Amino acid sequence: MQLTLYTDYSLRVLIYLAVDPERQVTINEIAASYDISRNHLVKVVHNLSSLGYIRTLRGRGGGMLLARTPEEINVGEVVQHTEPNFDIVECFDTTNDGCPISAGCALIKPLKLAKQAFIDVLANYTIADVVANRDELVHYLSIDAIGNRNAK
Repeated sequence: MQLTLYTDYSLRVLIYLAVDPERQVTINEIAASYDISRNHLVKVVHNLSSLGYIRTLRGRGGGMLLARTPEEINVGEVVQHTEPNFDIVECFDTTNDGCPISAGCALIKPLKLAKQAFIDVLANYTIADVVANRDELVHYLSIDAIGNRNAK
């Protein structure tokens, strides 16, 4: 299985915010810490806000914060909300399936079970679980003790 960059970036934003959930953060700060496109993050942040995971504040001094505690944000749920589909093989998309053996293929069942197992494992974790190593993440993300991003 492979997650889209959109889902990857969504999880990264949530992780960044969860490292210090009381601190307001900007898109530019997150983009710089992860060395990823600000334009990509704008779309991700908008969606995370629409889904109720983060709260955004516009204008001068604006930014974003988690809208829920890290313990309330389930990783499996985030992945299900941000992945456009889990069509890991062509036959999972019944409207565009061009495989000539789909009707009799026995591989579909184990692949569907594997997909569900993948989601089930992720559903056992919250954002709090994945930021349990806060000190290490602060180091890798170059955030100092008062929340400012340091140059690498």
